[in-house]
Amino acid sequence: MENESFNDQCADLTQEFKIKIPCLLAERVESYASANKTTITVVVIEALDLFLREH
Repeated sequence: MENESFNDQCADLTQEFKIKIPCLLAERVESYASANKTTITVVVIEALDLFLREH
């Protein structure tokens, strides 16, 4: 199998992931998003990006 470039795999620069997380964590994310007038998606993207930049 040939390696595909990132652009070939994800032409619109976003990709949908379906993940399962503990209910208590989901509630914390939802609460944080609501308190900060943002979306759950933004909270998850920012948290994951920060984590991966530091590791």
